[in-house]
Amino acid sequence: MDKVAKAEKLKQSILEQVKEYYHLAHDTSGREFIPGKSKVNYGGRVFDEHEMVNLVDSSLEFWLTYGRYSREFEQRLSEYLGIEFALLVNSGSSANLLAFMALTSPRLGERRICRGDEVITVAAGFPTTVAPIIQYGAVPVFVDVETDTANVDVKYLKTALSPMTKAVMLAHTLGNPFNINVVKEFCGENGLWLIEDNCDALGSRYDDAFTGTFGDIGTSSFYPPHHMTMGEGGAVYTDDPLLNKIMLSMRDWGRDCWCKSGKDDTCNNRFARQYGTLPFGYDHKYVYSHFGYNLKVSDMQAAVGCAQLEKIPDFVEKRKHNFRRLFDGLKAFDQYFILPRALPESDASWFGFLITLRDGIGFNRNEIVEYLEKNKIQTRNLFAGNLTRHPCFDILKAGKDFRISGKLDNTDKIMKDSFWIGLYPGMSNEMLDYMILKISDFLNQGGNTWKGA
Repeated sequence: MDKVAKAEKLKQSILEQVKEYYHLAHDTSGREFIPGKSKVNYGGRVFDEHEMVNLVDSSLEFWLTYGRYSREFEQRLSEYLGIEFALLVNSGSSANLLAFMALTSPRLGERRICRGDEVITVAAGFPTTVAPIIQYGAVPVFVDVETDTANVDVKYLKTALSPMTKAVMLAHTLGNPFNINVVKEFCGENGLWLIEDNCDALGSRYDDAFTGTFGDIGTSSFYPPHHMTMGEGGAVYTDDPLLNKIMLSMRDWGRDCWCKSGKDDTCNNRFARQYGTLPFGYDHKYVYSHFGYNLKVSDMQAAVGCAQLEKIPDFVEKRKHNFRRLFDGLKAFDQYFILPRALPESDASWFGFLITLRDGIGFNRNEIVEYLEKNKIQTRNLFAGNLTRHPCFDILKAGKDFRISGKLDNTDKIMKDSFWIGLYPGMSNEMLDYMILKISDFLNQGGNTWKGA
């Protein structure tokens, strides 16, 4: 047996042992849930031996950076979403950064976003939807949200519009699609770019198409609590060949060259063109058309992602099941809570179950959250709540560095009175029923103290 054959035989032996190791060290399928003792996390990784086999296979190959698993993932993600181009990046935050910065490219001509231009968004969400706008020097214009969807209240879009408006950048909050028809029509009528932050909503549908595919660019996150994971990681996707080319350039240091990693002279003009005022024939691999970044993911992470993609349809259905079970169990407490509402056109792949306290019910968010946490039920606020009230805004000037259109009353309501609990695919019916029970216990212990009891 030659050296190559011996190596392949040894690799297969290692991968078989990895499968065995998974079942010994990580398989939790038979683990019992003990109410009050077992922790109910808001999210977590759901994986099996296939992710670990892919990970070890990639490590044995030792390519490490962007490689064959990364290319496979990009192709399969684009096929899943039904979109032309998908690019892997190292986080959902980087995906938002890349999506926004692509719209600042000089290659977009008069439509490019320049410093001082405005981007309509919301303050009730995760900061990295907004951070790239501010970091570049554009102006986020914040509008209010609806309390039951936690998404943009579309009736305020027109009042936020100004001659400086160039784009709309919005997230599908906790997997719940915003009103895409109205937002897209608004963008089309006014010549605006639309970025869909789809980081919480992979697998959600609107009018039977996947969210993230309606705008000019969509983004995803593959952080462990999200719909699928590769540890760290994210993606941008688009149907626009020019935007794809710009994002590829900016992801890969800003280079003008489009050669794949490890390849040379794909354009067949590596030393035969004029670029700017560089010497004629300057090596195309070292010509830069943008001020870019290195946002690539490692091939080992992509290997995990390839195995996770196989599970996405099941993950999505489990999230929907878990949402329905929680909603059915909590709808009896409508006098206390505003429960999440999806639009009729939506089929949400829910990331979390948002609960907003009604006014004047006799208890506050911290009281119920602390009760749940003491009973080993993990909770989360709706991220920043109202981002404009955070210390990072202390150095910014209202009206110059950012603008608030109208009032953010519902945003403040969510900041003060909302929290969410998990419904990720690793949750059992016993965990979901336990959360319903403990919320019921909290309300019952208030007796006549709570209004509406």
